[in-house]
Amino acid sequence: MKGFIEFIRKQGVVGLAVGFILGGAVSKLVSALVSDIINPILGVFLGKVGGLESATFGIGPVKILWGDFLSVFIDFFVIALVVYFGVKLLKLDKLDKKDN
Repeated sequence: MKGFIEFIRKQGVVGLAVGFILGGAVSKLVSALVSDIINPILGVFLGKVGGLESATFGIGPVKILWGDFLSVFIDFFVIALVVYFGVKLLKLDKLDKKDN
């Protein structure tokens, strides 16, 4: 049992589990921020009243959903910023340093 506890401590398994759970919650929060606040504001500036996700253009019979792609990209970018600054502010990057 002692070896298992030491493995968990050295490998940062508990921190990984907590991060995984919090990551899911942060992802939902940021997705709501992007879809409910950021995208409608961008939609107003881009002339799309229905929101950014509905922005498209057509090439012949093909419909390009550039608004949906941009929405997902913004979602990813905001999540990446939240995770980066969260790790830096909480100094979690120094938490799981391995012993030399």
